[in-house]
Amino acid sequence: MGFIDIFRISKIKAENEELRNTVKILEDKMSSIGADEYYQVKEKIESMNSEATVKLNNLNRDIADCNITISRLREEIAALMDKNTKLDKQLRTNTNKLSRSKELYKSIEYAISNFFASDISYSNCKVSWQDYKDADNIAPSVILKLHCMDIKSLRKAYRENEKQIDKLMDQYSSRYTTKANKSIYSLMVIALRAELQNILYNLKYEKLDKSIEDIKNVSSKYLKIAGEGNQSIAGTLTKFIGELEYFFINAVKIEYNYYVKKEQARQEQLAIREQMRQEAEERKALEAERKKIEAEEAKYNAEISKLQESLTADLSDDEVAKLQTRILELQSQLSDVVIKKEEISNLQNGKAGNVYIISNLGSFGENVFKVGMTRRLDPQDRVNELGSASVPFKFDVHSFIFSNDAVGLENKLHELLNNKRLNKVNMRKEFFKVSLDELEEMVTNIEPSAEFNKTMLAEEFRQSQSTDENYTSDLLLETDDDE
Repeated sequence: MGFIDIFRISKIKAENEELRNTVKILEDKMSSIGADEYYQVKEKIESMNSEATVKLNNLNRDIADCNITISRLREEIAALMDKNTKLDKQLRTNTNKLSRSKELYKSIEYAISNFFASDISYSNCKVSWQDYKDADNIAPSVILKLHCMDIKSLRKAYRENEKQIDKLMDQYSSRYTTKANKSIYSLMVIALRAELQNILYNLKYEKLDKSIEDIKNVSSKYLKIAGEGNQSIAGTLTKFIGELEYFFINAVKIEYNYYVKKEQARQEQLAIREQMRQEAEERKALEAERKKIEAEEAKYNAEISKLQESLTADLSDDEVAKLQTRILELQSQLSDVVIKKEEISNLQNGKAGNVYIISNLGSFGENVFKVGMTRRLDPQDRVNELGSASVPFKFDVHSFIFSNDAVGLENKLHELLNNKRLNKVNMRKEFFKVSLDELEEMVTNIEPSAEFNKTMLAEEFRQSQSTDENYTSDLLLETDDDE
């Protein structure tokens, strides 16, 4: 090894030693500033990141499994919903079939109960599947238009009833084997159809009972004809006419519903016109009241102005105090007039008014209430007007509910009470059969601030009852003594 090599080695060792010292110094500095803790924290973070990655991968696998399960469950739900839809359709079909069967059963039961008592074999009563499938309309050559055909629900009901009639006629048609008997049956069917159309054509509102009686008279007439004719088919014809009467009465009731609905529409129009008339009267009364209030307002203002002018004169302190006191009194009275004027203005310009709930125990009995609306400045005036001549006793007031939309509030109450109406045709008759508790709860739910009086005083009615109890027996005793 040469001298140069030895020198190089010594130099390298010196450099290494210098580097060690430098590293030592740097390590000491890093230790002083917390580098060891930094690396420890860094290692922990790396460890936690690794654990989090593992957990995240596991969660992603679980989510994927859940998505697969959800997809499978959705497919099962869709299949079940499809099955449920089909079952609902089957149920509706079977329900309709059952309904038709019930109607046919009712017609047979009606005929047996009302026309004869006899031992009829099951084979003569049952309706075969073929009878349900076949339909052979036997009808008059001229078909009159029925009003019920103009209303969807009634049209559906009438056609369903017609199907039952057709099935019944087809059922009995197959029982006649000879040509003569078939001809008799066909002629009777045509005649009965014509009789029904004639009765339906002459049907009018409030004539339902008469039309049903006409159907029964037709049945009686044809039963008499059947009884005087061929005795071999008399029993069958009797049963046929009896069952047919049930469906004919149904047809009359369905057609009559048109007239009921027509009357309801007429009454609604009358109610609207009546409401318009009442509103016009109330507006007229409010206008008169407004003019009266304005005259009072002008009078107060003139008097106040006059007194204020008097204050400018040379007056004693006592006189000034008296004038100021009088002015304050007039201003207080004027403020009441202004408030009243504003109330009238609100009633005139908007839908504001009072909904009233009243009863009349002596006239209508318990749990019968009238629910109406008025724009009168004092709603009690309207109640007094209702009880003035049309009923024998005064009305009891259970609630006055002021509303900025009194018409809407009245309509809402009428809608809630609609199934409790006493008169379901004439909507102007605003009387409802409902308990006090139920009515109070309804009012509280709609208008929590409304006051409700549950007491049914019926003073005049109770006094009248008391008078009868106190004096009738005495009067009878006096009459007996006179004898």
